[in-house]
Amino acid sequence: MGYQLSPGVNVSEIDLTTIVPAVSTSAGAFAGAFRWGPVNKVKLIDSEITLAKTFGTPDSNSAVSFFTSASFLAYGSSLYAVRSANSRTYNADANTAASNVQIANQDIFQYSYLNTNNANAYGAFMARYPGELGNSLSVAVCANTTAFSTWTYAGYFPSAPNTSDYAARFNVSAKDEMHIAVIDTLGRFSGTKGTVLETFPFVSKASDANSQGNSAYYKQVIFDTSKYIYAIDPTDYANTSNTWGTAASLGNAYIGANTAQLISLTGGSDGAVVDADIIRAQNLFVDKDAYNISLVLTGDASVAVQQNAIDNICLVRTDCIALISPPQSAVINQSGSETTNITTWLTNLARSTSYAVADSGWKYQYDVYNNVYRWIPLNGDIAGLCVYTDTTRDPWYSPAGFNRGSIRNAIKLAWNPTKTYRDSLYSSGVNPVVAFPGQGIVLYGDKTLQAKPSAFDRINVRRLFIVLEKAISNAAKYSLFEFNDEFTRAQFVALVAPFLRDVQGRRGITDFKVVCDSTNNTPQVVDSNQFVGDIYIKPARSINFIQLNFIAVATGVEFSTVVGTYNSLSKPNIFSV
Repeated sequence: MGYQLSPGVNVSEIDLTTIVPAVSTSAGAFAGAFRWGPVNKVKLIDSEITLAKTFGTPDSNSAVSFFTSASFLAYGSSLYAVRSANSRTYNADANTAASNVQIANQDIFQYSYLNTNNANAYGAFMARYPGELGNSLSVAVCANTTAFSTWTYAGYFPSAPNTSDYAARFNVSAKDEMHIAVIDTLGRFSGTKGTVLETFPFVSKASDANSQGNSAYYKQVIFDTSKYIYAIDPTDYANTSNTWGTAASLGNAYIGANTAQLISLTGGSDGAVVDADIIRAQNLFVDKDAYNISLVLTGDASVAVQQNAIDNICLVRTDCIALISPPQSAVINQSGSETTNITTWLTNLARSTSYAVADSGWKYQYDVYNNVYRWIPLNGDIAGLCVYTDTTRDPWYSPAGFNRGSIRNAIKLAWNPTKTYRDSLYSSGVNPVVAFPGQGIVLYGDKTLQAKPSAFDRINVRRLFIVLEKAISNAAKYSLFEFNDEFTRAQFVALVAPFLRDVQGRRGITDFKVVCDSTNNTPQVVDSNQFVGDIYIKPARSINFIQLNFIAVATGVEFSTVVGTYNSLSKPNIFSV
């Protein structure tokens, strides 16, 4: 507290109740090719239903990305997803002379097109997102009362458009209102041709129109609320007038066509997504302050994309792991060559790190949207098993095995490795996924890709340290700019020790020690404005090998004479992954 200059009572509070906060360990991240939705914009997805609404239902080009995401969401409810798209993926628009423009997301439209005169280059309306799917849309417009009486979609609106209360203040003959409906002409969004997807009643042609404090200008209303379109060039319907999009306060009258119009959107296209497109979208996750993620799914990724996820996301952030699968060509219809193909893939990957987890292949899954079966990589499921483990136990438990490692929504595996091949895979750091008759399909390993033998070559230990480092570093930031003295150091120890005791009680660690005193905060450290806390951890280990010794003993022999004679080195009957 500051010094007082005259007698008085000064009251202040000092908060010493800081604790180590809980941290999220179950959020996934994925960048992939989808049919619809914003491009290079991170969206939080909580279910497969939301996934389909945001990025469209799958087709043959987007099925792997869609079902990798859906596989993860079968176990958890927090996926940060990004749509990747090639620069040749164009929005459908109302200009029959294909304008070949990509408006990737809402931000780009707002800053470059919403309040700009686009010289009618794109027509009156445009699909909200790039892609061929936008060609399914049409926009129905009724611009005045005369047109309403014979308009096909009049039944979707309460009455004919006329003059808004706002425009009437300036010109009683303004006739600024109109009705707009978005139609799924080809049925690719709704499944039924001609479905009305959304309506915009009594929107205004006046740029300054408002209703109850909100803009009523049709371009702004559609920008704010439509899921399917943008309104981009108002001149299309007012060939005899240039007043659309001008202010009603200027006393303008707004002429509208006497017949209703139905404008088809065309020219939408899907450019082939390449590695650079995926990497560009994937790199949005590098900012750990913006996205609190723990699991990076890679789907059907090339080696270059997998390397980027490891090197430029996980190793930069150090608070998440990359989940990767071998290419489809390594395991599907490759009888007898699977192990060699996977080994070649790992050689090309050329990564040894505890921040990556590899599985052995692909699963066969039913696509309810297209009534077909599809091959889907398993990394979405492996990430999902980590989430399931977080939910039922804790992140420091292994996600593998019969208790927590059951794969969902799988008809069969592309390759079901036998014990001999599992041994080979596991020694290379690849976790086998195995179909056991009558017991389902199970993740049967919990290794990371770290080749160096240490505690960090196991998923549960890597995820344990991610939790500890993330939680304790979040708490430690409240020591910044305090004095490096005995009080602050003791406060830090008192902050961290109860948290580690809790983790120990939940079987994550077997022992720990926190050192933060003058032994590691030397005068040189203090004078350098630094603060050091050393936290020693003994992580709990998962069981990977079980040996059962069955020993036949003669009738007259006392057990005490033979117990302990046989140990794990004397018998080869080891049950392992």
